[in-house]
Amino acid sequence: MNLKIAVAQVPSVKGNISKNIETHLLAIEKASTLGVSYIVFPELSLTGYEPELAIKLAFSPDDKRLKPLINAAIKNNIKIGVGAPLNNHGDSKIGLIVISSTGSIDIYEKMNLHSGEDAFFSKGASHYSLTINQTKIANAICADTNHESHVRHCFELGASVYIAGVLITAGGYESDTQALEYYARKYNMLVAIANHTQSTGGWAPIGKSAIWSNKGLLVRACETQSALLVAEKVSDEWCGQTFAI
Repeated sequence: MNLKIAVAQVPSVKGNISKNIETHLLAIEKASTLGVSYIVFPELSLTGYEPELAIKLAFSPDDKRLKPLINAAIKNNIKIGVGAPLNNHGDSKIGLIVISSTGSIDIYEKMNLHSGEDAFFSKGASHYSLTINQTKIANAICADTNHESHVRHCFELGASVYIAGVLITAGGYESDTQALEYYARKYNMLVAIANHTQSTGGWAPIGKSAIWSNKGLLVRACETQSALLVAEKVSDEWCGQTFAI
């Protein structure tokens, strides 16, 4: 079976975790029907990008609110990467919660913060990757991708896929995506981003989630659609498709 990896372009409602989980579950079900092995959502997708709410809404790895997502991972035999604020011994981090198809949980904490985020969050200290079908997949969160040292370290650790949940607005989209395409070509990696589609935290995300291979852009969503972007590895080559959610 060919490896399929997806990013979900979805909206998040401010602080409404139950509603946001419903949105995630729809995307997970769709990804499962397409045979996706790993799906990643935008930065802080479970809460919206709401730094001032982070301490109040923060998750822990054993958080009961994750139960519907854990059940979905097991039921659909899929790995899931969701964005959420994390509570690490009273220290807030911007996190990715990775739920395996057996229900086990790992976390990645954003290592590079945008200006102003340090008023609410601390930096993570360790890279994170997982391996599916002998393919190592490295995870990143938004500002991590603005630092080539981050992707280079992932490459040196053996990753051939670099995937990030982000919040990118119109003002930063061109420069950010030029860098991402450059990484894909330079490091011979599949590079993918999952962006928000609706206003969150006072920001206006532009959508346009995308996936690049070493040959350039594979697939890009439009600005407003809720969409699933799927990259499939066929005979050592990647191809991409977009599906409505």
